[in-house]
Amino acid sequence: MRVLVVEDDAKIASFIVQGFKQSGFAVDHADDGEAGLALAETTDYDAAIVDIMLPRLDGLSLVRRLRAARRPIPVLFLSAKSSVDDRVRGLEIGGDDYLTKPFSFSELLARVQALIRRSSRSPEATKLVAGDVTLDLVSREVTCAGQLVILQPREFSLLAFLLRHAGRPVSKTMILENVWDYSFDPQTNVVDVVVSRLRAKIDPDHLRLETVRGVGYIFRPHV
Repeated sequence: MRVLVVEDDAKIASFIVQGFKQSGFAVDHADDGEAGLALAETTDYDAAIVDIMLPRLDGLSLVRRLRAARRPIPVLFLSAKSSVDDRVRGLEIGGDDYLTKPFSFSELLARVQALIRRSSRSPEATKLVAGDVTLDLVSREVTCAGQLVILQPREFSLLAFLLRHAGRPVSKTMILENVWDYSFDPQTNVVDVVVSRLRAKIDPDHLRLETVRGVGYIFRPHV
């Protein structure tokens, strides 16, 4: 899953970006409203975290323009203001949730995950199933052949992407763009490393996760 963070405070932005990356998300960051709007208009995000007080274009105006352009991305506003009027205003112009600074990352993560789950843009099931592999997007539990498998956040995100494309080959570039950040070098071996770790946990017999030479990988459901 990919989220957009529009925050001009470098310390807060780093805190949010690193937290979501460690939780298995791909993250893009913009430090002003105009840059954030440009990203939101050209990239499909599962959610956006938008500070209200931004240079060049404030967060409320940013979201107002997104809604006028019929971009249905779920938006959580961040603000140092805590009055009811401020929260109501943010929700009225098209925001989906509102969190006051300071905040805990665990609450921010939970709120964003809730937005993604209930988003009309992403009405996916809470479980992904392919053959004998089941991945629960809510509890984040994975079972393979009926056995619980413990995955690291990036392994979980990679498996979710592969299950969504089960039976179809996916390239390393597709994986990098959807599981990691666009800034990664396409020649990096980071995908191969995580695929290798995932294989060791869910496919030791090489029956499910196949390498397609010159293309990438394909997950073949196995019963």
